[in-house]
Amino acid sequence: MTKTKLYIILFFLGLGLQQSYSQNYKFKTSGFSVLEKNEKGKWGKWSDLDLVNILISLDTNKDRIVIYSQIIQLFEIIDYQATEENDTDIVYSFTCKDNNGEDCTVSIITRKKQDNRKQLYVNYENRIIVYNIFNM
Repeated sequence: MTKTKLYIILFFLGLGLQQSYSQNYKFKTSGFSVLEKNEKGKWGKWSDLDLVNILISLDTNKDRIVIYSQIIQLFEIIDYQATEENDTDIVYSFTCKDNNGEDCTVSIITRKKQDNRKQLYVNYENRIIVYNIFNM
């Protein structure tokens, strides 16, 4: 088990998301927004926040993240990146391939100065999807 994977597991266990023997973590969303690059390759503006109630599952046993939106988004975890922490955020990132074979990075960010609000970012080369999430 890699050191990074161990830290991620300990973090989620510390939050009390699941029983101590489980490595399947569940979140619910409250909204999402999208940011896309324009024709010139520059980032546009975030879309308006759409209110949604979607289940998200992080399964470290199967090395996958699933977003149960209208079209199910499946992300195979290729690599567990090192945890990053600063004064404002704690970031857990995963190098992934989606169900279309496209490379992306999925990150779970805890906003320390915003009452530990959590967000899940799906970062592609030309677009970013952000979900506001909370523990189940």
